[in-house]
Amino acid sequence: MLQEFSSLFRGSCGNEMDDAATEGSIGQDRTMDTDYRSSLLRRIRAMHSLYNDACSTMDLEQVNRVTLAGALPIAFSLVHQLLIEDGSLLFVGGTPPIFDQRWEAELGLAISDHGKSRTVEEMMGQRIGDYDAVLELQRLVFSATENFVAGIEPALFTDLVVAHPYGPGLENTFSARVGGAAGITRSDAIESWIYQHGLRHMGEIEHARALVGLGGMTS
Repeated sequence: MLQEFSSLFRGSCGNEMDDAATEGSIGQDRTMDTDYRSSLLRRIRAMHSLYNDACSTMDLEQVNRVTLAGALPIAFSLVHQLLIEDGSLLFVGGTPPIFDQRWEAELGLAISDHGKSRTVEEMMGQRIGDYDAVLELQRLVFSATENFVAGIEPALFTDLVVAHPYGPGLENTFSARVGGAAGITRSDAIESWIYQHGLRHMGEIEHARALVGLGGMTS
């Protein structure tokens, strides 16, 4: 799984940025402080709380239900977000992924894959076997992310983690739009791969919840 995940981030990597922002970049500037870190951590915690609340108000049947042809089950969005966040942490300087063969067996997934490189038709078959195990892995991954972000030295947010030009796994992603020709910094990566990505899939989950007769997560 880690080798497959690594292929999404292939490209030139570096540790320094040009002094001036490169044309086409809409990424973070060079001024980072503890206020930014606090804001990022609070936003990630808020995003995580949406998942906690959503998961506590759904059961396994609702999560695995396919309501419409071509509409992915909630199981896909939950597993996809969880495995992407788990795998992203290493690439922004955090801990290695928690998901391994033991967790693969415990979750009982119909498709043991985050699905980023698969078709919708393939991932329509995603199902969760043990919902409680998914929630436990989710708790561990969310905690690892929050602990890592809380401890980042603000000066490290501007480190370049993926240089331009990007590999085929990244060139059409939101993070590539953020980084532009300047490259993807640590803050860009965390904002894109963890925070924005989590919110994007929470939107999917809120829509899917409506299709199974549940409400949204915020007013």
